[in-house]
Amino acid sequence: MSAERANNWDAIVIGGGAAGLFCAGVAGQLGQKVLVLDHAEVLGEKIRISGGGRCNFTNMHSGPANFLSLNPNFVKSALSKFKPKDFIELVKSYNIPFHEKHKGQLFCDVSAKQIVDMLFAECAKGGVVIKNPVTVESIHQLDQTDGVGALWQVVTNQGIQTTKAIVMATGGLPVPAIGATDFALDIAKQLNLPIVEVRPALVPLSFTSDEFANLSELSGLSVPVKVSSGQKGQRYGVCYFDEDLLLTHKGLSGPAILQGSSYWHEGEVIQINWLNDVDCDELFNDDANRLKLTENILGIVFPQRLAKAFAEQKNLLGRKWAEVGKKDRQALKDLLTRWSVKPAGTLGWKKAEVMLGGVDTKALDGQTMMSKQHPGLYFIGECVDVTGHLGGHNFQWAWASGFACAQSLARK
Repeated sequence: MSAERANNWDAIVIGGGAAGLFCAGVAGQLGQKVLVLDHAEVLGEKIRISGGGRCNFTNMHSGPANFLSLNPNFVKSALSKFKPKDFIELVKSYNIPFHEKHKGQLFCDVSAKQIVDMLFAECAKGGVVIKNPVTVESIHQLDQTDGVGALWQVVTNQGIQTTKAIVMATGGLPVPAIGATDFALDIAKQLNLPIVEVRPALVPLSFTSDEFANLSELSGLSVPVKVSSGQKGQRYGVCYFDEDLLLTHKGLSGPAILQGSSYWHEGEVIQINWLNDVDCDELFNDDANRLKLTENILGIVFPQRLAKAFAEQKNLLGRKWAEVGKKDRQALKDLLTRWSVKPAGTLGWKKAEVMLGGVDTKALDGQTMMSKQHPGLYFIGECVDVTGHLGGHNFQWAWASGFACAQSLARK
């Protein structure tokens, strides 16, 4: 077999992460000759570190409502073709033990490495060739007048490969320490595909010392809250999340804030109901609490340090509730139920879990993930303008978009 023929693939997947490996494995098992290229020394690192090392690999309730995109309908086709139950069955077939942690979030009992190993095993079943570390230097569309069948040429630091299809699965910019890049966006720009502006998402928020007041001293405390973020008329509107909030030395984190960060825009405020489901009037109007110190009443529902901080913020520390006037009571109630605060910013790509924005979905076919403008060019996973809520939804998008792409490759 000639060298030219040996390098002629049905599909080259660029990116050996969740979406890329899954797509390659499915396509390979559907009879496609697939090559995976990645610049990293070790593949699947983002999977390995996800979920505290246990990988929140999907969410049982994942559906279109759990995703942000300029075109919210784009996700429907892919998500309907490959559902959470489908990936769960795959996990079960490998005897990987898992558990539900919170609101449909599924985690490995032992290690995220089991998911990585499963993806490699799926690729092996499909005869997929994986090469890393390899640097992709350029990608070119070939002139079809020669009739060789290949549509694309991929130039790497280890030689030239030709293929009928290119699958861009290089993820996004979060966690640059493990090799994250915006390579897929660069390729899209070179081929004149539109890009929705990207920014960090599912990321902690930072605050100035004035805005954060004495709460910065309470680093490590976690409490359930209700958060609202975003504004009507903005890209994704307003969101409301009922989750835990974590106080850090730089600002706020925890699921509630990470969720809200995807909707937040610079210069806007977020609003926090610290009391969550506690009835404020019932707490403060209870006759049994009249002679208690304000911080002790707050200590019924908050950790003691946080209760003291709230009382101190409204100059009520050490004061019995019966001695607190109507105006001060209302001020404390407003603080606890409608605390509006303006973040200084996010903690950036180093701390972000995902990327908001990406290749504009109007340039892609939602049934196949293929570029409408360039036949044989696909974009899957995080590099597309589809961002999931916290809790396994982004992995489900990786599996679903990869599956839709693989099915299309096999049909061609």
